[in-house]
Order: sequence, then structure tokens, then C-alpha cells
Amino acid sequence: MLRKKKLSGNGAGSLKPLPESNLYVVLIHFPVKSKKGLPIGSALTTIDMHDIARASITFGVKGFYVVTPYEDQVILAGQVIDHWTKGVGGTLNPFRKSALELIRVTGTFEEAINGMEQERKEPVVTIGTSATAVPGSITAEMLRRKLENRVSHALVFGTAWGLADELLDTCDYTLAPIFGKTGYNHLSVRSAVSIYLDRITNGR
Repeated sequence: MLRKKKLSGNGAGSLKPLPESNLYVVLIHFPVKSKKGLPIGSALTTIDMHDIARASITFGVKGFYVVTPYEDQVILAGQVIDHWTKGVGGTLNPFRKSALELIRVTGTFEEAINGMEQERKEPVVTIGTSATAVPGSITAEMLRRKLENRVSHALVFGTAWGLADELLDTCDYTLAPIFGKTGYNHLSVRSAVSIYLDRITNGR
């Protein structure tokens, strides 16, 4: 009879130290698109914070930046992070604590990029994402090869209906969109992050 391996904590096993990473994830709440394609700001969703942080630590991301200019949203994000990293949440679930310790909150995209530059002392290459095809976009495999150099790379995602054109146009590259087997193409942002990180890491 096979012996079942006993898992510690909440069944996640033991966390191993991650190798040095040069990949960051950025979640933008302004400027993003409305359903009509107009630039808007969106509200923070705490489940996005949790799930993207968990995906980030799973795939060895260096840091996860949440970008929102709205003070009430910054306060909310801080409360969530503090509960899981400094409060009782971290004591009850140390695996969630480790994941949410990756989150940094900034008011602008530029502040996020500056934070990366200060942390690694390297320039930052920005890679935007979109659910629609953009001419000249790169594949996950191409990005994987780019990660072999030392410079930092920021993989940028938009909430609502995606990154506003004014921000997407400033990115150095755009990642090719995720397509399934049907015409439906509106994944949640946390699903898209997980799929992209798996493709980049494992070459799928």
C-alpha cells in the first residue's frame, strides 16, 4: 500500500527558496478600457490580489505590483495585505502570507517601474497584454528567451476590459493574446495571468 505524504499547513507542502527572478507582474486599474473602449478607472478586486499573488509565487515572479490612483482602493489593498502578512491571517495560513508578501501598491505605472529599477538596479522592459491581436506582438516563448538576460521584465495586465491604448502604446512589447477553441475571448485577468506565467515558465 502506498503511503500518503503528509502535507503541512493547508496542503501546499513546504515552500522552497526561489531562484533570483527578473520577471514582475503589474495589475493596472487606471488607465483601463470600458466596454465601449473608453479610458476609465476600475475598482480593486481582492480576489485578483490573492489569486495573482499565488500564481506569482508559484511561477517564481519577483514582485507583483497593484497600480491604483484611488486613495480608498489603496487603503483597501493595504488592509488585505496587512491582514495576511502581519495579522492573524498570516499566522493561520503562512502559505498565503508568503504569496501576499510579493504585493506592492503604487499610485501610477511609472512608480511601479521605478520600484523595480530600485530593487534590482537594472533597466525594465515592459510587456503589455491584450485580448485582441496587436501587430508585431511576441509569443510567450519569445518572452521566455528574453528573460535569459539580466534586465527586469514587467508583464502588464489591465482590469475591466483591458489596458487603455494610451498605456499599451508605451510598452516595449505586447504579448500575443490567449485564444481558446471558441469565439469566446473574455478571460478573467487572474486566469490570464496564470495561463501566461505557465506558458512562459514551462514553454507550453
